[in-house]
Amino acid sequence: MRKKLFIFLILQTCIAFAQPINLNEDATIKVITCGKGAELYTTFGHTAIRIEDTKNNVDVVYNFGLFDFRTSNFYAKFVKGDLQYFAGVCQYSDFIAEYKNEGRKVTEQTLNISKSQKQQLFDLLNKTAFSEDRYYTYKFIDRNCTTMVLEKINAILGTKNIEKTDSKTLSYREVLYPYFENHFWFKLGINIIFGERTDNKATQLFLPIELQNSLERYQTNGKKLVSETKTILPDRQTKSSFSFFDSIYFIILILAVLAILRNKKIFLFTFFLFGLLGLFLCMVGLYSQHQEVLWNYNALLFNPLFILMPFAKDKNKKILIYSILASLTLYICVLFNKPHFTLMLPFIIYTIFGLWLVNKQLTKFKF
Repeated sequence: MRKKLFIFLILQTCIAFAQPINLNEDATIKVITCGKGAELYTTFGHTAIRIEDTKNNVDVVYNFGLFDFRTSNFYAKFVKGDLQYFAGVCQYSDFIAEYKNEGRKVTEQTLNISKSQKQQLFDLLNKTAFSEDRYYTYKFIDRNCTTMVLEKINAILGTKNIEKTDSKTLSYREVLYPYFENHFWFKLGINIIFGERTDNKATQLFLPIELQNSLERYQTNGKKLVSETKTILPDRQTKSSFSFFDSIYFIILILAVLAILRNKKIFLFTFFLFGLLGLFLCMVGLYSQHQEVLWNYNALLFNPLFILMPFAKDKNKKILIYSILASLTLYICVLFNKPHFTLMLPFIIYTIFGLWLVNKQLTKFKF
């Protein structure tokens, strides 16, 4: 989704739209779907709407994926889930130039709707973009650039709403997994911080490519909604070469080296870090309004009880070890059929091995 702030609320555009414009019969409305780019914020692509009316000298793009890094307490608001995104308008030529520069694919779908529906959508977009309605609270699945565009189109159809046509049997986590192909650390972080909701069936239409597919298949009264699909810019993204340091093998190497050292202090220190991470996951679940981070069972692996391990007496350490092992057993049962099981497996093995060695020392066997 589009997460880069354009500097494009052009004064002339605002003045032009201050007065109502009646679209010409030949005006077109197109849904723009943009492919992912090299930056993390472009991972999921982007959705926007283009209005083109040559006789009225209008060719603009409505963009619902904007935010301002200068917002006070930006990161705290993003984590909490009350960060305000907003809609904006720019000239089509400026919009497409940036995507061409980034080498990202851009596809346009021309909507087969009546003149009155075009005018209704045009007026609705202007009302939203040039009023307080342009602000909305971003939600990863429920409210983003794609869902906002979908909401506007559904509002003018007057018939059945556009719904997701891609597979609804996959979970949100499974749907998102392919997008992290070249971003291992992002994939790891996302799968750690996402909780139980992302394991639900992905019935919500929230990704740009899903909207593109749904528009392509939508029909009402035997008439297709999309009259033409055209690739404006090809995908010129270069595939990232394999990086050992950006792969699971780097994690395996680090944990393997730490395990081979068989040092009690090292295990207790890493367990302490695991505990801090688990405490963070629990606190975020309580603090954040993002539904995706609630009920995070990864806290059963990165158990907050680990924080107590370096400071507990031997007798209490054994109680902690058995409690953590019980939680870990439950975690494995929960995780077993999830797509990120192999991703978390090195941490599971390291934890079991470390707890076994610490417990072995406590029972006065040779460490």
